[in-house]
Amino acid sequence: MANNKRELFLKRRLRVRNKLKAMANGRARLSVHRSSKNISVQLIDDVKGVTIAAASTLEKEFGCVGKNNVEAATKIGAAIAERAKKAGVETCYFDRGGFLFHGKIKALADAAREGGLKF
Repeated sequence: MANNKRELFLKRRLRVRNKLKAMANGRARLSVHRSSKNISVQLIDDVKGVTIAAASTLEKEFGCVGKNNVEAATKIGAAIAERAKKAGVETCYFDRGGFLFHGKIKALADAAREGGLKF
């Protein structure tokens, strides 16, 4: 039985999230969402159910509204690392969702690591 692209994406996303929740130990989760035009990232505390920090290309201060490329992902990764430090978070889990870990997602993760986040 052939699954369509969206169903495969949702299966992958749930598989990744369930594995992260099993080994979370109260750590925050760095969740990434990539659309065709923008990229956004949130630092989420699953125990309390709140967003600790967030960054997106929709914010005008980054100067990349409507851009979804590696350069924009790098800016967003650096910004979320800085905002996480202000919130007092140093370690987290990287939730790539159903997206494959290459290109923009990898650039965002590398920039966040360079900014001081550990995952």
